[in-house]
Amino acid sequence: MVSVLFVCMGNICRSPMAEGAFREAANRANLADKVKVDSAGTIGFHAGSPPDRRAQQAALKLGVDISHQRSRKVVDEDFEKFEYILVMDNENYREIIARCPETCKSRVKMFLDYAPHLPINEMPDPYSGHRNDFDMCYSAAVDAADGLLAEITAKHF
Repeated sequence: MVSVLFVCMGNICRSPMAEGAFREAANRANLADKVKVDSAGTIGFHAGSPPDRRAQQAALKLGVDISHQRSRKVVDEDFEKFEYILVMDNENYREIIARCPETCKSRVKMFLDYAPHLPINEMPDPYSGHRNDFDMCYSAAVDAADGLLAEITAKHF
């Protein structure tokens, strides 16, 4: 079983969309039973909350229901528990690297590194933006999820 954790700040927008996009990619590839997928935030302000309704709507437009997810904060055990820790932006990347044990730092990567054709390398935070910003982020998450799944498939399956 390959374990993947997606991380943003509050775990109500970007990382839940990334989790949903990756879970859907794994389902399409018949690998759902071979991957463990979760998401978390660097802050616990929204702990226990479902994803932002705009994030849910963006995912649902492409047939992916993320309404069952609940926000949680990254805990120290995550660094050992997950083989892949994908972070949405540079600020949260720096925070995760600072908290991460030296032996696990190679597990931490930027999520959009798996979509090098995109003109951005950080997932913009759509929370304070327009509903269309959520659609753009979900689209980027789908592209990066496909790239990540391709790497995991080649490396592990």
